[in-house]
Amino acid sequence: MTVHPSLQPSIDAWTHTIEAISELVSSLVDGEWNRPTECPGWSIRDVVSHVIGGECEALGDPRPIHTLPRDLYHVIDETTRYLEVQVDVRRHHTGPEMTSELEYTIIRRARQLRNERRKPEDNVSHPLYGQLPLHAFLDTRVFDIWTHEQDIRRALRKPGGLDSPAAHVARDVLLKRLPKVIAEDAGAPKKSAVVFDVGGPIEFLRTVRVDENGNGTVDSSPSLGPIVTFTMDWETFTRLAAGRAKARRIGDKVKIEGDAALAERILASFTPAH
Repeated sequence: MTVHPSLQPSIDAWTHTIEAISELVSSLVDGEWNRPTECPGWSIRDVVSHVIGGECEALGDPRPIHTLPRDLYHVIDETTRYLEVQVDVRRHHTGPEMTSELEYTIIRRARQLRNERRKPEDNVSHPLYGQLPLHAFLDTRVFDIWTHEQDIRRALRKPGGLDSPAAHVARDVLLKRLPKVIAEDAGAPKKSAVVFDVGGPIEFLRTVRVDENGNGTVDSSPSLGPIVTFTMDWETFTRLAAGRAKARRIGDKVKIEGDAALAERILASFTPAH
């Protein structure tokens, strides 16, 4: 157990979700590794490569020196270019090479987390996330891995893990992102409210409020006159909020009440979380 008990729930969630990935891919045959996922441009092999690469960087391993091909349509900016290096460098690895590296990385990272001496509030520096407290960095890693566990499950048609400890961490991470999506990216009007009514394995009702200055906040109290209300199940919410599915593909699973134009802008503002 880590030195700081407050980190243990995040570590337990990390352990549960990354071991679920390991179990899911342990018996894949060669062709299954190439199955496309809902993560843009990535196969199951690519998703696992990304998980391995992210944990290797958390361990402090040096990044691979690798030149990317020019024809990767899903590499559209510096963030996706950064993430793609760890993926492309493993693109021709065999199934056994992938599973053995994943298992070894899990062992190394679990040992590091057990021996973690830093305080939860100590800052961690990351090329993509910037400076953030250790507890927030761990939750970000849990969210990332759980999202990719779900990518793999959908690609293999093996549902599960929707109410796991990591799923609850993912919920909190996604909810924290809603104010920016609603207020900044979608441009919801000042002094308005947008409600998300989510049911299923993890259910919640959250209101995103935009104040007179255009700043967004999220809380659990209902709104008497929301400008838009979204009603959907938990898995649909995660697919939309993590940029895994466009609204037109799963529109039958989303009930929208209120300003249709704003609702469309909100749904279009969810971008892929790699």
